[in-house]
Amino acid sequence: MIEPMETPPAGTAPTPPAPRSTPEPVATNGRPGRSTVKWVLLLGALATLPAFTVDMYLPLLPDVATDLGTSPAMAQLTLAGMLVGGAFGQLVIGPLSDRYGRRAPVIIGLSLHVVTSILCAVVPGIGWLVALRVLQGFFNASAQVVSIAVIRDRFTGSDAARILSRLMLVIGLAPLLAPSFGSLIASHGTWRWVFWVLAVLGALLALIVLRFMPETLETERRQTGGVGSVFRGYGALLKDRHFLALAVLPGLGMAVLMSYVVGSPFVLQEGYGLTHQQFAVLFAVNGIGLVISAQVNASLVRRVAPIRILRTALVLQGVFAVGLLVVALTGAGGLIGLLVALWLTLALQGLIPANASALALTRHGERAGTAAAVIGAFQAGVAGLVSPLVGVLGGDEIAMSAVMLGAVVASLLVLGLATPAFRKGGWHMPA
Repeated sequence: MIEPMETPPAGTAPTPPAPRSTPEPVATNGRPGRSTVKWVLLLGALATLPAFTVDMYLPLLPDVATDLGTSPAMAQLTLAGMLVGGAFGQLVIGPLSDRYGRRAPVIIGLSLHVVTSILCAVVPGIGWLVALRVLQGFFNASAQVVSIAVIRDRFTGSDAARILSRLMLVIGLAPLLAPSFGSLIASHGTWRWVFWVLAVLGALLALIVLRFMPETLETERRQTGGVGSVFRGYGALLKDRHFLALAVLPGLGMAVLMSYVVGSPFVLQEGYGLTHQQFAVLFAVNGIGLVISAQVNASLVRRVAPIRILRTALVLQGVFAVGLLVVALTGAGGLIGLLVALWLTLALQGLIPANASALALTRHGERAGTAAAVIGAFQAGVAGLVSPLVGVLGGDEIAMSAVMLGAVVASLLVLGLATPAFRKGGWHMPA
Protein backbone atom coordinates (compact mmCIF):
# COMPACT_ATOMS: atom_id res chain seq x y z
CA MET A 1 0.00 0.00 0.00
CA ILE A 2 1.31 3.44 -0.87
CA GLU A 3 1.09 5.78 2.07
CA PRO A 4 1.42 9.57 2.12
CA MET A 5 4.44 11.14 3.79
CA GLU A 6 4.25 12.27 7.37
CA THR A 7 2.68 15.53 8.46
CA PRO A 8 5.10 18.49 8.78
CA PRO A 9 5.54 19.97 12.27
CA ALA A 10 2.96 22.50 13.40
CA GLY A 11 3.68 26.00 12.17
CA THR A 12 5.90 24.85 9.31
CA ALA A 13 5.13 26.30 5.88
CA PRO A 14 3.64 23.69 3.55
CA THR A 15 6.67 23.41 1.31
CA PRO A 16 7.67 19.73 1.78
CA PRO A 17 6.72 17.60 -1.20
CA ALA A 18 4.18 15.33 0.43
CA PRO A 19 2.18 16.87 3.27
CA ARG A 20 -0.96 15.29 4.65
CA SER A 21 -4.28 16.88 5.28
CA THR A 22 -5.68 17.60 8.68
CA PRO A 23 -8.22 16.47 9.56
CA GLU A 24 -8.35 13.29 7.46
CA PRO A 25 -11.23 12.61 5.10
CA VAL A 26 -13.99 10.30 6.16
CA ALA A 27 -12.55 6.84 6.79
CA THR A 28 -13.75 4.28 4.29
CA ASN A 29 -11.82 1.14 5.07
CA GLY A 30 -14.91 -0.96 5.37
CA ARG A 31 -17.27 -2.04 2.62
CA PRO A 32 -18.41 0.81 0.39
CA GLY A 33 -22.12 0.23 0.97
CA ARG A 34 -25.00 2.32 -0.27
CA SER A 35 -23.30 5.60 0.60
CA THR A 36 -20.42 4.84 -1.78
CA VAL A 37 -22.82 3.86 -4.55
CA LYS A 38 -24.63 7.17 -4.08
CA TRP A 39 -21.41 9.14 -4.38
CA VAL A 40 -20.26 7.19 -7.46
CA LEU A 41 -23.55 7.87 -9.24
CA LEU A 42 -23.74 11.51 -8.16
CA LEU A 43 -20.12 12.38 -8.96
CA GLY A 44 -20.21 10.23 -12.07
CA ALA A 45 -23.13 12.26 -13.38
CA LEU A 46 -21.12 15.43 -12.82
CA ALA A 47 -17.88 14.12 -14.29
CA THR A 48 -19.72 12.83 -17.34
CA LEU A 49 -20.84 16.29 -18.49
CA PRO A 50 -17.51 17.30 -20.12
CA ALA A 51 -17.31 13.87 -21.76
CA PHE A 52 -20.83 14.18 -23.17
CA THR A 53 -20.02 17.70 -24.35
CA VAL A 54 -17.21 16.21 -26.45
CA ASP A 55 -18.52 12.79 -27.47
CA MET A 56 -22.10 13.65 -28.45
CA TYR A 57 -20.64 16.07 -30.97
CA LEU A 58 -18.15 13.65 -32.57
CA PRO A 59 -20.17 12.04 -35.41
CA LEU A 60 -21.25 15.51 -36.53
CA LEU A 61 -17.78 17.07 -36.94
CA PRO A 62 -17.83 16.60 -40.75
CA ASP A 63 -21.31 18.21 -40.80
CA VAL A 64 -19.99 21.21 -38.82
CA ALA A 65 -17.16 21.68 -41.31
CA THR A 66 -19.60 21.54 -44.25
CA ASP A 67 -22.30 23.74 -42.71
CA LEU A 68 -19.91 26.47 -41.57
CA GLY A 69 -17.78 26.29 -44.73
CA THR A 70 -14.54 25.44 -42.95
CA SER A 71 -11.80 22.78 -42.95
CA PRO A 72 -11.75 19.54 -40.93
CA ALA A 73 -8.82 20.95 -38.91
CA MET A 74 -10.90 23.97 -37.86
CA ALA A 75 -13.81 21.72 -36.93
CA GLN A 76 -11.42 19.68 -34.77
CA LEU A 77 -10.26 22.90 -33.15
CA THR A 78 -13.71 23.26 -31.57
CA LEU A 79 -12.85 20.15 -29.54
CA ALA A 80 -9.35 21.29 -28.67
CA GLY A 81 -10.70 24.71 -27.67
CA MET A 82 -13.03 23.15 -25.15
CA LEU A 83 -10.16 21.18 -23.64
CA VAL A 84 -7.93 24.23 -23.32
CA GLY A 85 -10.79 26.20 -21.79
CA GLY A 86 -11.34 23.33 -19.37
CA ALA A 87 -7.69 23.45 -18.34
CA PHE A 88 -7.86 27.12 -17.40
CA GLY A 89 -11.25 26.64 -15.78
CA GLN A 90 -9.99 23.96 -13.45
CA LEU A 91 -6.99 26.07 -12.40
CA VAL A 92 -9.38 28.82 -11.35
CA ILE A 93 -12.25 26.75 -9.95
CA GLY A 94 -10.12 24.27 -7.98
CA PRO A 95 -8.63 26.81 -5.54
CA LEU A 96 -11.97 28.56 -5.22
CA SER A 97 -13.56 25.27 -4.19
CA ASP A 98 -10.90 24.91 -1.46
CA ARG A 99 -11.81 28.38 -0.18
CA TYR A 100 -15.59 28.49 -0.59
CA GLY A 101 -16.60 24.82 -0.59
CA ARG A 102 -17.65 22.45 -3.34
CA ARG A 103 -21.31 23.27 -3.98
CA ALA A 104 -21.23 26.96 -4.94
CA PRO A 105 -18.53 26.71 -7.66
CA VAL A 106 -20.16 23.74 -9.38
CA ILE A 107 -23.64 25.29 -9.36
CA ILE A 108 -22.33 28.55 -10.86
CA GLY A 109 -20.24 26.64 -13.43
CA LEU A 110 -23.18 24.49 -14.52
CA SER A 111 -25.39 27.54 -14.89
CA LEU A 112 -22.88 29.26 -17.17
CA HIS A 113 -22.44 26.01 -19.11
CA VAL A 114 -26.14 26.24 -19.93
CA VAL A 115 -25.72 29.81 -21.23
CA THR A 116 -22.74 28.99 -23.47
CA SER A 117 -24.47 25.86 -24.81
CA ILE A 118 -27.41 27.98 -25.95
CA LEU A 119 -25.06 30.45 -27.63
CA CYS A 120 -23.24 27.58 -29.41
CA ALA A 121 -26.59 26.44 -30.79
CA VAL A 122 -27.14 29.74 -32.62
CA VAL A 123 -23.54 30.62 -33.56
CA PRO A 124 -23.08 32.10 -37.09
CA GLY A 125 -19.51 31.02 -37.88
CA ILE A 126 -16.61 28.77 -36.95
CA GLY A 127 -14.65 31.51 -35.17
CA TRP A 128 -17.50 32.18 -32.78
CA LEU A 129 -18.00 28.46 -32.22
CA VAL A 130 -14.35 27.93 -31.29
CA ALA A 131 -14.45 30.86 -28.85
CA LEU A 132 -17.69 29.70 -27.24
CA ARG A 133 -16.36 26.16 -26.90
CA VAL A 134 -13.40 27.55 -24.97
CA LEU A 135 -15.84 29.25 -22.59
CA GLN A 136 -17.99 26.14 -22.41
CA GLY A 137 -14.96 24.10 -21.39
CA PHE A 138 -14.01 26.72 -18.80
CA PHE A 139 -17.39 26.63 -17.10
CA ASN A 140 -18.14 22.91 -17.17
CA ALA A 141 -14.65 22.24 -15.78
CA SER A 142 -16.34 22.88 -12.43
CA ALA A 143 -18.14 19.54 -12.76
CA GLN A 144 -14.94 17.54 -13.14
CA VAL A 145 -12.71 19.33 -10.64
CA VAL A 146 -15.34 19.29 -7.92
CA SER A 147 -16.17 15.61 -8.46
CA ILE A 148 -12.49 14.65 -8.00
CA ALA A 149 -12.06 16.95 -4.99
CA VAL A 150 -15.14 15.46 -3.32
CA ILE A 151 -13.61 11.99 -3.68
CA ARG A 152 -10.51 13.21 -1.83
CA ASP A 153 -12.73 14.82 0.80
CA ARG A 154 -14.20 11.42 1.61
CA PHE A 155 -11.69 8.75 0.50
CA THR A 156 -7.92 8.19 0.61
CA GLY A 157 -5.28 5.80 -0.75
CA SER A 158 -6.45 2.62 -2.47
CA ASP A 159 -10.02 3.48 -1.45
CA ALA A 160 -9.78 6.63 -3.55
CA ALA A 161 -8.28 4.67 -6.45
CA ARG A 162 -11.13 2.17 -6.21
CA ILE A 163 -13.80 4.88 -6.15
CA LEU A 164 -12.15 6.65 -9.07
CA SER A 165 -12.27 3.38 -10.99
CA ARG A 166 -15.95 2.95 -10.17
CA LEU A 167 -16.39 6.53 -11.33
CA MET A 168 -14.79 5.51 -14.61
CA LEU A 169 -17.62 3.02 -15.11
CA VAL A 170 -20.13 5.86 -15.07
CA ILE A 171 -17.89 8.11 -17.18
CA GLY A 172 -17.39 5.20 -19.57
CA LEU A 173 -21.07 5.37 -20.47
CA ALA A 174 -20.38 8.67 -22.26
CA PRO A 175 -18.38 7.17 -25.16
CA LEU A 176 -20.85 4.27 -25.21
CA LEU A 177 -23.97 6.42 -25.49
CA ALA A 178 -23.08 9.97 -26.51
CA PRO A 179 -22.16 9.37 -30.18
CA SER A 180 -25.35 7.35 -30.62
CA PHE A 181 -27.33 10.24 -29.14
CA GLY A 182 -25.51 12.60 -31.49
CA SER A 183 -26.39 10.43 -34.47
CA LEU A 184 -30.00 10.22 -33.31
CA ILE A 185 -30.16 13.99 -32.98
CA ALA A 186 -28.61 14.40 -36.45
CA SER A 187 -31.27 12.14 -37.94
CA HIS A 188 -33.98 14.51 -36.70
CA GLY A 189 -32.21 17.86 -36.93
CA THR A 190 -28.75 19.38 -37.30
CA TRP A 191 -25.56 19.51 -35.26
CA ARG A 192 -26.90 22.63 -33.53
CA TRP A 193 -29.50 20.55 -31.76
CA VAL A 194 -26.69 18.87 -29.80
CA PHE A 195 -26.05 22.11 -27.93
CA TRP A 196 -29.71 22.51 -26.99
CA VAL A 197 -29.52 19.02 -25.47
CA LEU A 198 -26.32 19.93 -23.62
CA ALA A 199 -28.03 22.99 -22.19
CA VAL A 200 -30.83 20.80 -20.83
CA LEU A 201 -28.30 18.33 -19.33
CA GLY A 202 -26.47 21.16 -17.57
CA ALA A 203 -29.69 22.48 -16.08
CA LEU A 204 -30.70 19.02 -14.83
CA LEU A 205 -27.29 18.49 -13.21
CA ALA A 206 -27.53 21.84 -11.44
CA LEU A 207 -30.88 20.78 -9.98
CA ILE A 208 -29.43 17.40 -8.91
CA VAL A 209 -26.54 19.10 -7.09
CA LEU A 210 -28.93 21.46 -5.35
CA ARG A 211 -31.12 18.59 -4.20
CA PHE A 212 -28.74 15.71 -3.49
CA MET A 213 -25.12 16.86 -3.01
CA PRO A 214 -24.25 18.05 0.51
CA GLU A 215 -21.20 20.20 1.18
CA THR A 216 -18.24 17.86 1.75
CA LEU A 217 -15.64 20.46 2.73
CA GLU A 218 -16.32 21.56 6.29
CA THR A 219 -15.65 25.19 7.16
CA GLU A 220 -12.72 24.31 9.43
CA ARG A 221 -10.97 22.46 6.59
CA ARG A 222 -11.24 25.29 4.07
CA GLN A 223 -8.25 27.38 3.02
CA THR A 224 -8.20 30.78 4.72
CA GLY A 225 -6.50 34.12 4.25
CA GLY A 226 -8.29 35.33 1.14
CA VAL A 227 -8.38 34.25 -2.46
CA GLY A 228 -4.75 35.28 -3.04
CA SER A 229 -3.43 32.93 -0.39
CA VAL A 230 -5.54 30.11 -1.79
CA PHE A 231 -3.99 30.50 -5.22
CA ARG A 232 -0.54 30.58 -3.63
CA GLY A 233 -1.19 26.95 -2.74
CA TYR A 234 -0.05 26.20 -6.27
CA GLY A 235 3.46 27.01 -5.08
CA ALA A 236 3.53 24.00 -2.77
CA LEU A 237 2.30 21.76 -5.56
CA LEU A 238 4.79 23.05 -8.11
CA LYS A 239 7.67 22.28 -5.73
CA ASP A 240 6.64 18.62 -5.51
CA ARG A 241 8.23 16.91 -8.51
CA HIS A 242 6.59 13.57 -7.81
CA PHE A 243 3.17 15.17 -7.60
CA LEU A 244 3.69 16.97 -10.92
CA ALA A 245 4.83 13.76 -12.61
CA LEU A 246 1.78 11.87 -11.37
CA ALA A 247 -0.52 14.79 -12.20
CA VAL A 248 0.62 15.02 -15.82
CA LEU A 249 0.07 11.32 -16.52
CA PRO A 250 -3.75 11.62 -16.78
CA GLY A 251 -3.17 14.50 -19.20
CA LEU A 252 -0.92 12.45 -21.44
CA GLY A 253 -3.44 9.62 -21.20
CA MET A 254 -6.19 12.01 -22.25
CA ALA A 255 -3.97 13.08 -25.16
CA VAL A 256 -3.92 9.44 -26.29
CA LEU A 257 -7.70 9.25 -26.03
CA MET A 258 -8.41 12.65 -27.59
CA SER A 259 -6.06 12.01 -30.51
CA TYR A 260 -8.30 9.04 -31.27
CA VAL A 261 -11.43 11.12 -30.61
CA VAL A 262 -10.58 14.00 -32.97
CA GLY A 263 -9.12 11.76 -35.66
CA SER A 264 -11.51 8.83 -35.74
CA PRO A 265 -14.57 10.62 -37.27
CA PHE A 266 -12.53 11.53 -40.33
CA VAL A 267 -10.49 8.30 -40.45
CA LEU A 268 -13.48 6.00 -40.09
CA GLN A 269 -16.26 8.00 -41.79
CA GLU A 270 -14.35 9.67 -44.61
CA GLY A 271 -11.40 7.28 -44.94
CA TYR A 272 -13.32 4.01 -44.58
CA GLY A 273 -16.79 5.25 -45.60
CA LEU A 274 -18.65 4.39 -42.39
CA THR A 275 -22.02 5.99 -41.63
CA HIS A 276 -22.82 8.02 -38.49
CA GLN A 277 -24.51 4.96 -36.99
CA GLN A 278 -21.64 2.58 -37.81
CA PHE A 279 -19.15 5.01 -36.34
CA ALA A 280 -21.23 5.31 -33.17
CA VAL A 281 -21.28 1.52 -32.77
CA LEU A 282 -17.50 1.20 -33.20
CA PHE A 283 -16.93 4.10 -30.82
CA ALA A 284 -19.11 2.33 -28.27
CA VAL A 285 -17.07 -0.87 -28.63
CA ASN A 286 -13.92 1.06 -27.73
CA GLY A 287 -15.80 2.57 -24.81
CA ILE A 288 -16.54 -0.95 -23.55
CA GLY A 289 -12.79 -1.58 -23.37
CA LEU A 290 -12.34 1.48 -21.16
CA VAL A 291 -15.15 0.38 -18.87
CA ILE A 292 -13.82 -3.17 -18.53
CA SER A 293 -10.29 -2.06 -17.67
CA ALA A 294 -11.60 0.50 -15.16
CA GLN A 295 -13.49 -2.24 -13.32
CA VAL A 296 -10.51 -4.58 -13.44
CA ASN A 297 -8.51 -1.78 -11.83
CA ALA A 298 -11.14 -1.33 -9.12
CA SER A 299 -10.62 -4.97 -8.15
CA LEU A 300 -6.84 -4.96 -8.52
CA VAL A 301 -6.21 -1.99 -6.21
CA ARG A 302 -7.61 -4.03 -3.32
CA ARG A 303 -4.60 -6.36 -3.60
CA VAL A 304 -1.96 -4.58 -5.71
CA ALA A 305 -0.36 -1.18 -5.03
CA PRO A 306 -1.53 1.49 -7.52
CA ILE A 307 2.06 2.27 -8.57
CA ARG A 308 2.53 -1.34 -9.69
CA ILE A 309 -0.62 -1.27 -11.79
CA LEU A 310 0.36 2.09 -13.29
CA ARG A 311 3.83 0.93 -14.24
CA THR A 312 2.65 -2.31 -15.85
CA ALA A 313 -0.26 -0.71 -17.71
CA LEU A 314 1.91 1.97 -19.30
CA VAL A 315 4.45 -0.57 -20.56
CA LEU A 316 1.70 -2.70 -22.11
CA GLN A 317 0.04 0.34 -23.65
CA GLY A 318 3.36 1.28 -25.22
CA VAL A 319 3.61 -2.14 -26.83
CA PHE A 320 0.07 -1.93 -28.22
CA ALA A 321 0.60 1.64 -29.46
CA VAL A 322 3.64 0.51 -31.44
CA GLY A 323 1.49 -2.23 -32.95
CA LEU A 324 -1.18 0.33 -33.85
CA LEU A 325 1.30 2.48 -35.74
CA VAL A 326 2.64 -0.56 -37.60
CA VAL A 327 -0.91 -1.49 -38.66
CA ALA A 328 -1.57 2.08 -39.80
CA LEU A 329 1.66 2.19 -41.82
CA THR A 330 1.28 -1.22 -43.46
CA GLY A 331 -2.50 -1.54 -43.72
CA ALA A 332 -2.23 -5.01 -42.19
CA GLY A 333 -5.69 -6.43 -41.51
CA GLY A 334 -7.49 -3.49 -43.10
CA LEU A 335 -10.24 -1.89 -41.03
CA ILE A 336 -10.46 -4.87 -38.66
CA GLY A 337 -6.73 -4.76 -37.94
CA LEU A 338 -6.90 -1.04 -37.20
CA LEU A 339 -9.91 -1.44 -34.89
CA VAL A 340 -8.34 -4.30 -32.93
CA ALA A 341 -5.10 -2.37 -32.40
CA LEU A 342 -7.09 0.72 -31.37
CA TRP A 343 -9.18 -1.29 -28.90
CA LEU A 344 -6.13 -2.80 -27.20
CA THR A 345 -4.35 0.56 -26.94
CA LEU A 346 -7.37 2.44 -25.61
CA ALA A 347 -8.49 -0.29 -23.19
CA LEU A 348 -5.36 0.21 -21.07
CA GLN A 349 -6.50 3.77 -20.29
CA GLY A 350 -8.81 2.46 -17.59
CA LEU A 351 -5.76 1.39 -15.57
CA ILE A 352 -3.81 4.65 -15.76
CA PRO A 353 -5.60 7.94 -14.85
CA ALA A 354 -7.37 6.64 -11.73
CA ASN A 355 -4.18 5.32 -10.13
CA ALA A 356 -2.06 8.32 -11.09
CA SER A 357 -4.72 10.74 -9.82
CA ALA A 358 -5.23 8.87 -6.54
CA LEU A 359 -1.47 8.80 -5.85
CA ALA A 360 -1.14 12.50 -6.65
CA LEU A 361 -4.10 13.49 -4.46
CA THR A 362 -2.77 11.43 -1.55
CA ARG A 363 0.28 13.70 -1.42
CA HIS A 364 -1.78 16.89 -1.02
CA GLY A 365 -5.08 16.08 0.61
CA GLU A 366 -5.13 19.37 2.54
CA ARG A 367 -5.67 21.25 -0.72
CA ALA A 368 -7.57 18.64 -2.68
CA GLY A 369 -9.43 21.16 -4.84
CA THR A 370 -6.23 22.86 -5.96
CA ALA A 371 -4.50 19.51 -6.53
CA ALA A 372 -7.50 18.24 -8.49
CA ALA A 373 -7.39 21.45 -10.53
CA VAL A 374 -3.76 20.85 -11.48
CA ILE A 375 -4.56 17.25 -12.46
CA GLY A 376 -7.58 18.36 -14.44
CA ALA A 377 -5.72 21.24 -16.07
CA PHE A 378 -3.01 18.89 -17.26
CA GLN A 379 -5.67 16.44 -18.39
CA ALA A 380 -7.50 18.98 -20.51
CA GLY A 381 -4.57 21.23 -21.44
CA VAL A 382 -2.13 18.56 -22.59
CA ALA A 383 -4.84 16.82 -24.57
CA GLY A 384 -5.98 20.13 -26.06
CA LEU A 385 -2.46 20.96 -27.20
CA VAL A 386 -1.49 17.51 -28.46
CA SER A 387 -4.66 16.26 -30.18
CA PRO A 388 -4.74 18.98 -32.92
CA LEU A 389 -1.47 17.49 -34.18
CA VAL A 390 -3.57 14.73 -35.73
CA GLY A 391 -5.11 17.25 -38.13
CA VAL A 392 -1.84 19.10 -38.66
CA LEU A 393 -0.07 15.87 -39.66
CA GLY A 394 -2.73 14.93 -42.19
CA GLY A 395 -5.71 13.63 -40.23
CA ASP A 396 -5.35 10.03 -41.44
CA GLU A 397 -4.80 6.81 -39.49
CA ILE A 398 -1.02 7.21 -39.61
CA ALA A 399 -1.17 10.70 -38.08
CA MET A 400 -3.64 9.55 -35.42
CA SER A 401 -1.55 6.49 -34.49
CA ALA A 402 1.72 8.44 -34.41
CA VAL A 403 0.36 11.08 -32.06
CA MET A 404 -1.14 8.41 -29.78
CA LEU A 405 2.20 6.57 -29.62
CA GLY A 406 4.06 9.81 -28.90
CA ALA A 407 1.81 10.52 -25.91
CA VAL A 408 2.35 7.00 -24.51
CA VAL A 409 6.13 7.30 -24.89
CA ALA A 410 6.02 10.66 -23.09
CA SER A 411 4.08 9.02 -20.23
CA LEU A 412 6.71 6.32 -19.85
CA LEU A 413 9.49 8.91 -19.81
CA VAL A 414 7.73 11.00 -17.14
CA LEU A 415 7.08 7.99 -14.91
CA GLY A 416 10.62 6.68 -15.38
CA LEU A 417 12.54 9.93 -14.97
CA ALA A 418 10.49 11.83 -12.38
CA THR A 419 9.38 9.01 -10.07
CA PRO A 420 11.15 5.95 -8.60
CA ALA A 421 8.70 3.57 -10.32
CA PHE A 422 11.32 2.02 -12.63
CA ARG A 423 14.28 2.29 -10.28
CA LYS A 424 15.62 -0.35 -7.95
CA GLY A 425 13.07 -0.83 -5.20
CA GLY A 426 10.61 1.54 -6.90
CA TRP A 427 8.10 -1.29 -7.23
CA HIS A 428 7.62 -1.08 -3.48
CA MET A 429 8.29 2.64 -2.91
CA PRO A 430 5.76 5.46 -2.71
CA ALA A 431 5.59 7.39 -5.96
